[in-house]
Amino acid sequence: MNQTNNTQIGINSVSNQWFKPKIDKKKLKELSKRSDFEGWKHIMIFTISLVILGSLCSYFWGSLWFVLFYLSYCTLWGGADAIWHECGHRTAFKTRKLNDFFYIIASYLNNFEPVRWRWSHSLHHSYTASVDPHDFEVDESIFSKHNLFTFLIRFIPGYYFLILHKSLHLEIIKHALGFETKVMKECIPKEKKSSCILSSRIFVLLWLSIIIFSILVKSLLPIFLLLIPKFFISLNILWGLTQHMGLKEDTKDHRESTRSVRLNPIFSFIYWKMEYHIEHHMFPMVPSYNLPKLYVIIKDQLPKPQSLLEAYKEIIPAVIKKNKDPEYFIPVKVPK
Repeated sequence: MNQTNNTQIGINSVSNQWFKPKIDKKKLKELSKRSDFEGWKHIMIFTISLVILGSLCSYFWGSLWFVLFYLSYCTLWGGADAIWHECGHRTAFKTRKLNDFFYIIASYLNNFEPVRWRWSHSLHHSYTASVDPHDFEVDESIFSKHNLFTFLIRFIPGYYFLILHKSLHLEIIKHALGFETKVMKECIPKEKKSSCILSSRIFVLLWLSIIIFSILVKSLLPIFLLLIPKFFISLNILWGLTQHMGLKEDTKDHRESTRSVRLNPIFSFIYWKMEYHIEHHMFPMVPSYNLPKLYVIIKDQLPKPQSLLEAYKEIIPAVIKKNKDPEYFIPVKVPK
């Protein structure tokens, strides 16, 4: 039996052991219903807002105002991560084809090759907090070990230019050239690897097309607007790192390994309610737009949600302590 099949058996044997809060099955079924209206509403507001901010960036290109509008544009562009995520779970829309279509679009915006991330994200939910060494979303994003300097530097706009040598861009280029990376070998089924290579080549072709177009029009603006916005998503990192950072590893209780926070309405829209992250990990088939309702029903079984300030008051000391003691984690008060 190959590596992939062994991995899938592991998923099935582990998933049933996770802690689940008590909830009425009828209520859960109701909350799990998907809506094309909710999906289209989010996509349309996102797209129109992105076009407006992109137009403002073009208008103010070459002036100091460009910096303000461009960072806003990049922050909204980073919201493609949430669209990719919801469509990947096929919970954004009721119609499966709509989920799959916008999953492809958001995969490009998010720089996530769609085949690789379809499989690796499934493993992330089954092996959250490194219960098994198959969580390919851990590295550089969740439980990665940092000192305070290497942790804080990632919040500087443009930080990702400093780590191109270990970026997803490089992974996609390797796949496009036919190299079998660790994630491809251990995560992607054999029959899906050719699809991963093909889509990686399409990604590289799109990148080269944007660069060539910029050369032809003698302007860097197309590169800024269409190729590198993900390099300037500092605000998105601010709330994204709260998901698991500093919490307990090797636990089968999401309340100990995952953190829910609360954001203002604008940030919550960009994040598409993923700040309700414990709730999402417990019930990944509940659409994000129903997570606030889910929280109300099970809140007596969850830790109290935090603000961003409260989260970082415990994350930053945890980063310092974990650098000295790799076994350290933030203890969470879990309701009995």
